[in-house]
Amino acid sequence: MKDFPLAPHESIDLHEVLNFKTLCVAKSKLMQGMVFDKELKVLMQKDVEQSTQAINELKAIYERAPFQAPVPESKPAPILN
Repeated sequence: MKDFPLAPHESIDLHEVLNFKTLCVAKSKLMQGMVFDKELKVLMQKDVEQSTQAINELKAIYERAPFQAPVPESKPAPILN
């Protein structure tokens, strides 16, 4: 099957899914420290592993997006006021 580039609306939808999955991984990793039930910890770790794999697969699809924003080399300075 030939790889077709993504339409702009598909790229935006995929971007939203990637953001959601990334937040899910971060939340699961953070919550593992507050969970004492071993079975729940195992489920949360499995969720992290599966979500990480899904993120990697989605990133491969996202490379077909018709546009790309440059990634900045440095982080912006924090606002302290």
